[in-house]
This record gives sequence, structure tokens and C-alpha cells, in this order.
Amino acid sequence: MKKIFLLVAAAFGLVISDAAAQKRPGYMNPSQELNTQGQDPVRFGIRAGVNVADWEGETMQSVQDLVEMTNGSVSQQMRTGYHVGGYVAIPVLPGFEIEPGLQYSQKGMVLTGKLPIEQVDFLNANVTITNQAEYIDLPVLVKLYIGEGFHVFAGPQVSYLVSNKVKAEAGALGFNALKQEFDIKSSMRETDVAVTGGLGYKFANGFNISAGYDYGLNSVDKNGSFDTFNRVVKASVGYTF
Repeated sequence: MKKIFLLVAAAFGLVISDAAAQKRPGYMNPSQELNTQGQDPVRFGIRAGVNVADWEGETMQSVQDLVEMTNGSVSQQMRTGYHVGGYVAIPVLPGFEIEPGLQYSQKGMVLTGKLPIEQVDFLNANVTITNQAEYIDLPVLVKLYIGEGFHVFAGPQVSYLVSNKVKAEAGALGFNALKQEFDIKSSMRETDVAVTGGLGYKFANGFNISAGYDYGLNSVDKNGSFDTFNRVVKASVGYTF
């Protein structure tokens, strides 16, 4: 009788264990057509990092023309910002994942200039104009692992414009004479479509690092007055739970 009781208890334990396994994310019944023994479950992660953003297109060509006309008194710079958000890692095949994400991302560009008059160089008079574009990015990445932890990724990205302002600053002799912001969101396109790609490395403990590039496909201008596109270089640190 004792042996029968132990056998029943063991069988009952296996049933409970199998039922619990079916509730785990990423579980697939062995009876299904695709054999996924050893497949990783669906996992969630967080990511943050640095953006180095710029514009490319007609507007930037006009800036380059202005730089030449002023003998370098006006210069174009990239805006430094950040991105932060989360993602879902969905295994499809060994070494192959789909990773949809959601993140807040700062983009835009910077122009700086100074008075091109030698007689007043001592004033160090300068003007800085910064486009502060803030987006919510929704990338859907395809990740291919090409070694132990190393991977490449690429995919489409749709971004929603949350805020877009131009900040103007002017000063001389180290003092700020002007600091003002202008809201230009109404004149900018609310949706930005891009392709993004890059490479990264995932450590066994869940930490990961990556470097990527966003290539905007549609003009940031709402009315189509000028063809100018977002370009963003990104460096990220993340953790997959």
C-alpha cells in the first residue's frame, strides 16, 4: 500500500509540474509540430543610453552653404540627448529573436554662430540655436546571434512626436543676453518612420550593450516645405530579466 501511495503521489507531482510549465511565458507543448526543447522563454528588458542626433537634407545643405558664405562663422553640431525604455525579447528559432520595444528618445540638431567681425572678436559674441525634438519610439527589431552573445539587429521603427521646441541662446563675454524657447510642434510631422539597425553583445547574466543607427525615411516638416530627415546614432546599456 505504501508503494502504491508513493507512485500516485509521484504521478500527481508530474501533472502539477507540467501544468505549471504550460503557464510559463514561451512554453510550447511538446506535441506541437515545432520541437522547441530548450527554447528560451519570452523575456522583458529595460534599456537606456546616449543619442547623438542630427538632421540631413535640404535644411542641412542650406546650413552648409551658410557655413561657406560666412567663412565658418556658423557651424552645425549634433544634439546630444538620451533614450530610455523597455522591450520584449521573443525567441523564434535558436539564435533568432524578434524584439518589439517602446522608448522615449531625444533627437534634433544644433547650430552655433558668432559675429564674423574681427574688430569685435574680443566680445566672443555667439548664438546657439537648438532643435529639441522629443519622440516616443516603437521599434520592432529582428535579432540574429552570430556568436556567443554577439548579435546584429535591424527593423522598422515608428516614432511619435511628443514635443518639438527651438531654443535660442545668445551671449557675449561669457554672459547670456538671450535665452528663449519657441514651440514649433504644430509645424512638424507627428509621425516619423525610420529603419534602425546595429550590433550588440548579450552577457550570460542578462546585461547587454549595443550600438545602433536610426535612418529617418520621411521629412520632419509637416507641410513638406523642405526635405529634412532625422539621423540618430545610439549607444545603449540594457538588462534582460
